[in-house]
Amino acid sequence: MMIAADLISAIEKYAPLALKEEHDPTGFQIGRRDKVVKRVLVTLDVRPEVVQEAIDQNIDFIFAHHPVMFRPARNLDLAIPQNQMYADLIRHDITVYAAHTNLDKTQGGMNDWLAKALQLTDVEPFNVTSYVPMAKLVTFVPVSHEKTVREALNRAGAGCIGDYTDCSFSSTGTGRFTPDALATPFIGQKNQAEAVTEVKLEVTFPQSQAPQMIAAMLAAHPYQEPVYDLISLANQQQPIGIGRIGQAATPMTVRDYAQFVCETFDVAGLRLISNTPDKVVKRVAIVGGDGGKFYPAAIQAHADVYITGDVYYHTGHDMLADGLSVIDPGHHIESIVKTEMSRIFEQWAQENDWQVEIIKSWQKTDPFTFIFNAK
Repeated sequence: MMIAADLISAIEKYAPLALKEEHDPTGFQIGRRDKVVKRVLVTLDVRPEVVQEAIDQNIDFIFAHHPVMFRPARNLDLAIPQNQMYADLIRHDITVYAAHTNLDKTQGGMNDWLAKALQLTDVEPFNVTSYVPMAKLVTFVPVSHEKTVREALNRAGAGCIGDYTDCSFSSTGTGRFTPDALATPFIGQKNQAEAVTEVKLEVTFPQSQAPQMIAAMLAAHPYQEPVYDLISLANQQQPIGIGRIGQAATPMTVRDYAQFVCETFDVAGLRLISNTPDKVVKRVAIVGGDGGKFYPAAIQAHADVYITGDVYYHTGHDMLADGLSVIDPGHHIESIVKTEMSRIFEQWAQENDWQVEIIKSWQKTDPFTFIFNAK
């Protein structure tokens, strides 16, 4: 059985709320955290047609990329469609959760998926604003259980350093202790001083994952009272940035790259902002959604072209004046979330033995229809 709080905990481990942009109302939206969840609907937007889809399919939990409550309700007048939608969700006991800019920023999140769809290589964050705080767990394990504890920590996600996984350090020393009359020692006898060979095991991980690491260590450790140190580290790893930048798989002109973007994301049309449509594109930056304000960071990262949605008229003029080519395929390319988060949820369900069905919303929530001038 899975309850909503279990899934929310997993989501916030994957895309910590600490990563979200200021004023972004991401996170828990509507419903009950103690709701038993058997069916999850994954969507980009929560709109009335999506809610009706959820009702028709007996959905317990909706995961969305865009928050359903961007602005607080001024009243509860159900003649207002947005308020009626809230009422329908509550009436049918559907819990709603959104992961927005935290999912954009997190490693393996929205902008990594978009970069992968474009076949970019050597991908890295740009507009880096911070780094993931790191921590080290140090524990002392009998030689017989060093491998067991180390592998448990690795499975929990410890020891990832850049392109390397399962990183740890072990050193051997002597542990000393005296079990008292109430102890149940794994090694030694009550009321007798002991000196045993132990392994000092050290692993690093993002500081936000400390509770999971301690739990994994305690579950695998054979001692009644394991000794461990949790140390905050000054060194920085995993830069955090809203966008991604990488190398184009095949160099092509700006105009041709715009066509490639159109085909990749299956959009009926897009807007190209460029004074140099014949320039060859090698380095590509992307921010899903409305990322116009980040275009100076794309220039600073030496992007030949910047892909983002919802570019404002005057911002487009500024982009041209600054010599940047920009491809605007719209906001809806973020619907990639339906495929990618469904895959992640299914993996979590298998790992945790959650008896839950993951369903991708079939509703297309793009509000725009392209009409082409035939003249």
